[in-house]
Amino acid sequence: MAISSLKDVYIDQLQDLYSACNQSHPVTEELVNAAKNKDLKSALKAGAEGIRNGMAIAKEIVSAHGEDATDEFCKGMEGLVKEARAHGLAAEFSDQDAQDAMIITQYQRMVHYALAGWGCTVAFAKRLGLDEDASKLQKCLDETYDGDRRLTKIAEADVNAYAAS
Repeated sequence: MAISSLKDVYIDQLQDLYSACNQSHPVTEELVNAAKNKDLKSALKAGAEGIRNGMAIAKEIVSAHGEDATDEFCKGMEGLVKEARAHGLAAEFSDQDAQDAMIITQYQRMVHYALAGWGCTVAFAKRLGLDEDASKLQKCLDETYDGDRRLTKIAEADVNAYAAS
């Protein structure tokens, strides 16, 4: 698709988000299985559910605009997923708390990519007067921020302290 307007940028970025969610969901499930801290496991499970929901919303919006959500492949998330697997799962850990700290690090990197995407698409939808889209996307953005904050609290309250000892 040739990009010639803000709406084209908007659709392109929603397709990118769909692809990012599609790629990050499986590795998030893998991180859930590798995590040992029960609060971390719970937060990652909620994150996986949020990713599924975000993917459905992105697909719904793109489809409503007459486009295919799968027309884009997110190279950025591809790299972040590879990093998450290499550093959070495949690395050799002699301490489970250190692995949990690494899992948080890698997951939050993927989350921060998503935050940028949701934030931009909310702004685009508002500018384009797509209030219903903006509302749905704002919910995704808010839930992603909440998940990020939850992981930070888990890291600061437990995981980092255990990994440091």
